[in-house]
Amino acid sequence: MKSKPFYRQWLDRARSNLERARAGKFSRYILYEDMCFDCQQCVEKALKALLVFKNINFDWTHNIGILIKSLEDNHIEVPDDIKESAILSVYAVRTRYPGEYEPATKKEFQEALEIADRIFNWVKKGLI
Repeated sequence: MKSKPFYRQWLDRARSNLERARAGKFSRYILYEDMCFDCQQCVEKALKALLVFKNINFDWTHNIGILIKSLEDNHIEVPDDIKESAILSVYAVRTRYPGEYEPATKKEFQEALEIADRIFNWVKKGLI
C-alpha cells in the first residue's frame, strides 16, 4: 500500500487535533487550556502541511507567527484573519504545565476553536 504524501500526513495530524478540540469538554476533568493546546496544534500542523506542500523549509517551532512569516517570505499571501492565529502560540507550551498563568476560559477556548477551524479550512483549500 502506498503511503500518503507527507503534506497529507501533516494535514491528517492537524485534523486529529481539530477533532479532539471539537469534541468539547465532555468531562469536568478536561481543562480548557488543554483544548486550546489542541487548537494551537491544529494550526501549527496545518501551516506545516502547507509549507511541505509548497516545498518550503521551515523552522521546527511551535511559534505560529514564525510559520506564517515563512509563508510570506516565500511569496505566499496570508490574509489578516489567518495571521490572527499567531495568538494561539501561547497555548503551545506555557499553559500545558502548572505554573504562572491564568487558566483558559470557555470563551477563550471557543475563540481558539473558531480560529483553528478557519485556518484548517484555509490551508485545506490551498492544498487542492
